[in-house]
Amino acid sequence: MIHPENDQKYTGLNVNKGVAQPPSVNPYLKRRRRENLRTLDEYVDGILSGNRVILSQVVTLVESSLTAHRDIAQAIIEKCLPHSGNAIRVGITGVPGAGKSTSIDTFGMHLLEKGHKLAVLAIDPSSELSKGSILGDKTRMEKLSVAENAFIRPSPSAGSLGGVARKTRETIILCEAAGFDYVFVETVGVGQSETAVHSMVDFFLLIQLAGTGDELQGIKRGIMEMADGIVINKADGDNIKKAKIAKRHYSNALHLFPLPESGWTPEVLTYSGYYGYGVAEVWDMVDRYIDFVKHNGYFDRKRQEQSKYRMFETINEHLRDSFYKDPEIEEMLIRLEEELLQAKKTSYVAAREALDKYFSRDPLRPTP
Repeated sequence: MIHPENDQKYTGLNVNKGVAQPPSVNPYLKRRRRENLRTLDEYVDGILSGNRVILSQVVTLVESSLTAHRDIAQAIIEKCLPHSGNAIRVGITGVPGAGKSTSIDTFGMHLLEKGHKLAVLAIDPSSELSKGSILGDKTRMEKLSVAENAFIRPSPSAGSLGGVARKTRETIILCEAAGFDYVFVETVGVGQSETAVHSMVDFFLLIQLAGTGDELQGIKRGIMEMADGIVINKADGDNIKKAKIAKRHYSNALHLFPLPESGWTPEVLTYSGYYGYGVAEVWDMVDRYIDFVKHNGYFDRKRQEQSKYRMFETINEHLRDSFYKDPEIEEMLIRLEEELLQAKKTSYVAAREALDKYFSRDPLRPTP
């Protein structure tokens, strides 16, 4: 076939060959090699020296689902454990939109100005459909995110509160070993995660709002009984009067509850996280609580109870993993699901059959 550009009447006309198309695969990709894991001593020494890069790498190992990563993470935690336990752990919760991230940014800068080092562990909810998380809490902590003595680590909940609790507790140990003397744990919001967070902190702070509707919606017995202090955020401008009314409502509600085991009467304060009003008073309350429970011995008793709770939670997690990862049980559950959907078995009978199968195994048989 003769192309038009080759016709004699176009003699003297040059046709460029065009631009060569780049390869579909980055030619430099082969030069990039995955960084090998450091040695155990390198990880431990890095954490104890306060290296935030190495601390982040170890937290990633803790959150990894790979067995090899979790094994080395456990070895690091064992080495760091004797250097932990010296920080004040504060759990922060509240309804969505209460200003938790903004408040943490303000509270954190208040502590940094007093010479403290702060680690913030933010639990971010994961999608039940895509399993993904935004992990965007750090973007709302504008001052802390660039502060030298602050470490912010958002972590996905990944649909497992038990897994979140274990990983967060282990991360607390690592942060304390790295020299952070205050650790904030921000929860996903008012719900089941609060119980998990309450089991790992020294002070549990509940952030509420005023003027958003029915004040009784915020007075929930379960969450109120866990709170060591309640603060009404956004007490500024036209909202000051509403904040004072809400403070009175919450204070009256707290008097209806029995005195906590700590012996401390929870206080209700108002403040503005955005403008920084009342922040010093909020933190004076936290300091007074810590002094109070250390003086009456409750601080140490609570830490001991949390250690026992952590042990039983670990046992439950391993039993659950052992059950669901057993090849025979996995195959059996598929069959039981089909029989359940065909109404051949009830849910209780199917569950009983699976459990009987699991517990009737040879006790000397190694777990998968």
